[in-house]
Amino acid sequence: MLYMKKIFSNKYVLYSLFAFSGLFLGWLFFHSPHQMENTQKQTTESAKTTIWTCSMHPHIRMDKPGKCPICGMDLIPLNQSNVPVDSDAIHLSKEAAELANVLTSVVTKQKPVKEVRLYGKVQTDERLLQSQVAHIPGRIEKLLVNFTGEGVRKGQTLAIIYSPELVTAQQELLETVKTKDSQPEIYEASKEKLRQWKLTETQIAEIESSGTVQNNIEVVSNTTGIVTARRINNGEYVSQGTTLFDIADLSKVWVLFDAYETDLPFLNEGNKISFTVQALPGTNFSGNIIFIDPVIDPVTRVSKVRIEINNPNGKLKPEMFATGIVNANLNEYKNNFIIPRSAVLWTGKRSIVYVKQFGTDEPIFKIREVELGPMLGNSYVIISGLNEGEEIVTQGTFSVDAAAQLEGKPSMMNQGGGKISTGHNHGDAQNTEGKDGNTDHSAHQQQTVSEHSNHSSKEMAQHEMFSVSGNCEMCKERIEEAAISVKGVVSAVWDLNTKKIHIEFNSSETNTDDIQKAISKVGHDTEKFKADDKIYQELPECCRYRK
Repeated sequence: MLYMKKIFSNKYVLYSLFAFSGLFLGWLFFHSPHQMENTQKQTTESAKTTIWTCSMHPHIRMDKPGKCPICGMDLIPLNQSNVPVDSDAIHLSKEAAELANVLTSVVTKQKPVKEVRLYGKVQTDERLLQSQVAHIPGRIEKLLVNFTGEGVRKGQTLAIIYSPELVTAQQELLETVKTKDSQPEIYEASKEKLRQWKLTETQIAEIESSGTVQNNIEVVSNTTGIVTARRINNGEYVSQGTTLFDIADLSKVWVLFDAYETDLPFLNEGNKISFTVQALPGTNFSGNIIFIDPVIDPVTRVSKVRIEINNPNGKLKPEMFATGIVNANLNEYKNNFIIPRSAVLWTGKRSIVYVKQFGTDEPIFKIREVELGPMLGNSYVIISGLNEGEEIVTQGTFSVDAAAQLEGKPSMMNQGGGKISTGHNHGDAQNTEGKDGNTDHSAHQQQTVSEHSNHSSKEMAQHEMFSVSGNCEMCKERIEEAAISVKGVVSAVWDLNTKKIHIEFNSSETNTDDIQKAISKVGHDTEKFKADDKIYQELPECCRYRK
């Protein structure tokens, strides 16, 4: 009793007893055996509904942890969701969608405007070219225009010619002047001879009134412009009709653009082209298409598109490079949907997008095949496959498709789903037993997956990269179009800086040699094949990469 009294006399011991008693009474009042049973039941059900899969063979589904019956790797729990979704839909967690930067947008109708980019050169207006010729035979006594590029005016003296035949013709005129009243026909014939040699009436009258013969005759310019070629020298003898100078009037010039046959359906006479030239950065020009060449060049596969533009200050000079843009209104597609180019995955045969499941905020997407119309720069016209108000993945589409492939669901290269080719082989399944020891079942399962993988691998696109020579954006378009033209090529992207082209192609339909041959045929050297010299020389000057 004395001992107990000492214990209870300690205030810290008393405080501890009171606290313990309070906790015990709270547990008695608020604890419910039924609640404990529910908690245990939920935990058990959660454990029961967990599905285990293999990270390398996601079609494997087990109701308990263990080893993969194919590769022997440890199974991992499959992410489950309580949201009711289509069995073919792919459900990402919100964290995974944010990490993969998956973004969506609502499908809408927009004004379809296709941006067509064209490349070309400034050229002389062919209608304003003039050849200055000698109208009489003789010897060049003096050239008054001595070099190419010199400007001349109409009526300006270009050269002086001594002509014995001209001297004889003048003497004939002076003789017929004496008998012009009795023989007017001979008089008029002698004057007409001088007129045919382009002597003016004033010159003829001066010869007739002075009674003296001129030994030299002046050649005057019949146009205003720039001398583009000087074809004679002092002291040379020329015959009637010999070209002395080529003169071009540059007050108005042409700009000739190269249009590929795939761009021609969107170009019409009267379309406005806005263009810039490399020599005049920051200066914008514009003009209307006045002519489209009806014949396509068989080598370069382009047609010439011409515009006219006034050039009063002479800023635009022949052979300057120009880059033009045409914004073509596609009125026939004005009631169609327009979606970003990044939303579409293209296999060569099918074009697919991922549509977000309606009625949920969760990132749940299902594959949808669509029919594409014209490409509008960074967007596509959709012919069919989407409805107004639907929400589609516009960024991170490849990440969503990769998740669908890993879960064995319909994806870009696996239209039916379930046929997954991972390209991994982690051992012989015949020597690997599952947790239940059913080796025969595992071997059969491996054989089935192997058959599916072999079939799927034939459909899977293969990626290759090789070098292709080129200089500019025109080269890029030509190289990529040549590669895409090969049957079985899914995509082709040529990098101007690295001179490398990345190719996605179906290996069962083509190979890299065929693709490189197609590129070399349009004038570009590859790692294995060199372009024909004749084809190379016909490339635009900016595209000639050989030194």
